Amino acid sequence: MDGQNRKEATQLRLLNSKSATKIGTWNVRSMYIPGKAQTIANEMKAYEIGILGIAEARWNDAGQSKLTSGEMIIYSGHMEENAQHSEGVAIMLSKEAQKTLIGWEPISARIIMAKFKTTNKRISLNIIQCYAPTNGAEDDTKEEFCRLLEETTRKCSSKDITI
Repeated sequence: MDGQNRKEATQLRLLNSKSATKIGTWNVRSMYIPGKAQTIANEMKAYEIGILGIAEARWNDAGQSKLTSGEMIIYSGHMEENAQHSEGVAIMLSKEAQKTLIGWEPISARIIMAKFKTTNKRISLNIIQCYAPTNGAEDDTKEEFCRLLEETTRKCSSKDITI
């Protein structure tokens, strides 16, 4: 591999020892408002965040969307038809972070997981974004959330970095 290709390969991986990758999380209260996703993207750029976990997105279904400014949003919400726009989680990725994305999985309206390349080919970075129920929620809701979170965490290799 020549120097230029090695440099490009390094730039396509997170957790590079030569530069920091900022990871953040934000309870946005709702992305179910026109223009809110772009506002979040603007704030993400202002703080130079590469990966932003979003709680209370309030988008239904699961999927991915690309903003005109280049950021990508992967999201997981309620899957039922005509579901109320509540809960929901998402992960917003900068253009650079998108290049390192290996894959992602919608777990529930409260949990989403994404996997990224790092500079070490044997180690991946797993981001699990959650929106936990409050103490006032039904016990069944809290128990189901904990069960799913534990199950999701177990899917991650012990050699990987999991946040």
